[in-house]
Amino acid sequence: MNPILRGSSRYLATAAAALAVTFGTAYAAGGNVSPTGPDGAAMQGGPGGWHGHGPFMMERLNALHARLALTPEQEQKWQTALATMKRNHEAERANHEKMREQFKAAQQQPILDLDALHATHQQIRQQSDALHEQTATAWLAFYDSLNDQQKTTVSTELKQHFAKMGSRHEKMREFWRQHHGAGGAGSQPTAP
Repeated sequence: MNPILRGSSRYLATAAAALAVTFGTAYAAGGNVSPTGPDGAAMQGGPGGWHGHGPFMMERLNALHARLALTPEQEQKWQTALATMKRNHEAERANHEKMREQFKAAQQQPILDLDALHATHQQIRQQSDALHEQTATAWLAFYDSLNDQQKTTVSTELKQHFAKMGSRHEKMREFWRQHHGAGGAGSQPTAP
């Protein structure tokens, strides 16, 4: 078994919640894609950006939403999850901007106040964790409202997404091994 995937069923529940939040973030981000990043690829703006995957994920989310044939109660939970996620995403962007501004101001000082920077980072991290938990709770409430057939549809979509993520990670690991890893084809000999 892949060492990354080892763990308890709690890991799978957390991963499913994280993916639900991921799907929700992509859905809320919509077409809000900013110009290209340093590598020339389109990048989503703000923290937790989609690096050009926003429109593709939107299509997948819209297709999934349509396949679920939600009841009015389920649709309300979907909308509540989206609203929670959008609100929390904006709060995270504001926190990120606050941290960026503090760092910018700190750079103007002759001596950095690392304690203050760390304290702000920790505060923002705690706020971010709380926002992530609120968003995950809203998406899990939506998921829990689904019937078995709808959960199967969502589960199939999530499993396909997990497989694609695993494949991408494996390709990245292989690339790293070839170019930087021990015994890789691209590794440079070390000086004696």
